[in-house]
Amino acid sequence: MKSIPHVISWNLTKGCNLLCTHCYLPTNNTQTTLNQNIPSSDELDTDAAYKIIDDIAEINPNIILILTGGEPLLRRDIFDLSRHASGKGMMVLLGTNACLINDDVAKRLRDSGVSGIGISFDSMRPDVHDSIRGLKGSWEKAIEGMRACKRNGLEIQIQTTVFKKNYDEIPDVVAFANEMGAKVFNLFFLVCTGRGQDITDITSKQYEDALKQIYKLNKQYEGTMLVSAKCAPHYRRIAYEMDPESALVKYYSGGCPAGTNYCRITPEGNVTPCPYMDTSCGNLREKSFGEIWRDSSILQELRESNLKGRCGECEFESMCKGCRARAYATTGDQMAEDSWCEYEPGKYGGKKIMLKAENTFGLEKGFELSWSEDAKKRLNKVPSFGRGMVIKRVEQYAKEKGYSEITPDIMKEAKEKMAVDKKMMFPFLSMMGKKKANNGKIEWETEALERVKNAPDFVRPGIYKLMEKRAKERGYNVITSEFLSEIRDESMKFASRRIKKLGLDELRIEAFDIAKLKLKSKKKKEVIDNIKGFLNDRTGKNTEIITKFKKYLSHEVKPSVDSQKNNDS
Repeated sequence: MKSIPHVISWNLTKGCNLLCTHCYLPTNNTQTTLNQNIPSSDELDTDAAYKIIDDIAEINPNIILILTGGEPLLRRDIFDLSRHASGKGMMVLLGTNACLINDDVAKRLRDSGVSGIGISFDSMRPDVHDSIRGLKGSWEKAIEGMRACKRNGLEIQIQTTVFKKNYDEIPDVVAFANEMGAKVFNLFFLVCTGRGQDITDITSKQYEDALKQIYKLNKQYEGTMLVSAKCAPHYRRIAYEMDPESALVKYYSGGCPAGTNYCRITPEGNVTPCPYMDTSCGNLREKSFGEIWRDSSILQELRESNLKGRCGECEFESMCKGCRARAYATTGDQMAEDSWCEYEPGKYGGKKIMLKAENTFGLEKGFELSWSEDAKKRLNKVPSFGRGMVIKRVEQYAKEKGYSEITPDIMKEAKEKMAVDKKMMFPFLSMMGKKKANNGKIEWETEALERVKNAPDFVRPGIYKLMEKRAKERGYNVITSEFLSEIRDESMKFASRRIKKLGLDELRIEAFDIAKLKLKSKKKKEVIDNIKGFLNDRTGKNTEIITKFKKYLSHEVKPSVDSQKNNDS
């Protein structure tokens, strides 16, 4: 089977404003100001980085590209690099400690094409987080960074590394992530390399118990937030033991992804199987990304997956494979057994467990039906590793219903019918249509408020109500000018469809006469009469009609207090 990279983690710089105890990268704690880091002589400069992005796009333009560090915001060209990558079609994520993110930085990241921010957050106790991150005050700054992201319409992921000192906090940190509106929570399990090579960390039993907690928490937050485990291929075996019919077992890729659909790029341009493995598969100053990905003997060995020791004997070999980085760190052999796993092969009879269900992770993208341009645009918001799966599910639904062309409306219908697969497909199914409601306070960008202020007085409350309703439905905490335009266009299309259903090709005054015949509600009739009267007198100012509208709309929901203050100023 051809191996295609779906996710690449790129350490752009060794420069960092923190000094984390467990960092796998030998960082330089010298830069503390945003965008002040100029790549050192051994780090890739901007032009070289552009070329690498172009090379990657030739292999998979829809890849998830994680820009991290050190602290990537110390790179002076971070906004240029993210803009270049997103322009190629890549889903760009930023891995950061968030201490340098304020409203201006968040807005610039959003405008440069960053789709989401992965924020390191290790404890609900400031002293514990600060001790792990090596800087007093980093806990508070991380939370300020999260809030700035949400205010400016950037999705966040919370990334927590589990240690003995925060092991008991896992449920609390997950709950906090959900309260902050995170779409994803990832629990990372330490690989003892780099600065963390001497950390003893949690026991193998705690490791197993933590994975069981994550599985239960994922079910608890299903449909609201994806709760997952990273650097823990045993998680799929845990899922199987807890529920063999779990979508996580049926549909997710099996085992450690290192070298098969995932790799890392170092600041110097070396390609390695993952961030915790420093074995270079080739340098991007000397070879293209495609050459290294196809020809590296290190990567080929990982893909052949001839595992040794308990991992090779294990019933769960195909769905787990053990952590290759831990095997390499402890034995020097990337194919050796993972010593952190406490499972002893034979519990399930010793026979390899081969799943009957189809593994749709990374399924090749192939269209059997016609897709509208709008539907394809919406599909492109789905990460590449899930796109083939979404195509298959949507087309299967369309065929059952007798549809010959896929439109955004059909995608939305299909999404609603995919209840059995929601756990498997979240969060990228949500990118096809309406998101879960967000019950937090909605804030307004100044530019958006100014646009609404130019609307007639009597319709302004209705605009506020509609926009805040749509923002909550789609999980946004901030209403931007762009979002205002998006909802306006959708509303116009909706109005156009309704008018056509009445048998008219444009909005004319008789549309209201026709609508009156179809409606029995006295209140609706009164509103229609008001609208009709207003349109008849629209060449001049009709105070009586405006007063009627104001009275009717007086019960409408007003914008949040802060927004109204801005509007009245």
